[in-house]
Amino acid sequence: MVALKVEDMKQFTQSLFIGDMFDSFLVREAEIVTFNTFRIDGKVEKEYYTEDELEARQIGELSRWEAVKPICFTLIKGKKLPGSFRIVFVQARPQTEEFLNRRQLSVRSEQISGLYVNVRYEGGAMYCITGTSVNFFTMDKALENEWDEAVKEFLRENKIPYVSD
Repeated sequence: MVALKVEDMKQFTQSLFIGDMFDSFLVREAEIVTFNTFRIDGKVEKEYYTEDELEARQIGELSRWEAVKPICFTLIKGKKLPGSFRIVFVQARPQTEEFLNRRQLSVRSEQISGLYVNVRYEGGAMYCITGTSVNFFTMDKALENEWDEAVKEFLRENKIPYVSD
């Protein structure tokens, strides 16, 4: 786990809420504090969709950021900054498998509960905090270290300056 402090918050929030930087990620949960506290659990209510819609849109257990993003953006836009917000992103299964293959890790995707990026804005600072969750015991930190590096690369590729905090 690493905490990366975003140095250019304006650029990052534009990439987050207007751009497509995180669109391939799933939303585990989100909380935005403005005049109220708004919470989104990220869990898809499958009854809302027809079977055809679920299949055609490849809708799984969690919502994609691209679907939740406009709602979150509506909550934060305006003349006043939000008091705080946090968004817990998890990498989708196909991207997790690609990550494991690219990094040549011995862990199987079924053994991974989640590869996370927690975005937090509070106290006037923005952070991206990495996290991993596996469903077995291991002392090996290879997965965690590789995920930390992958998130750093992701930020660099998207031209987001950061410092390790």
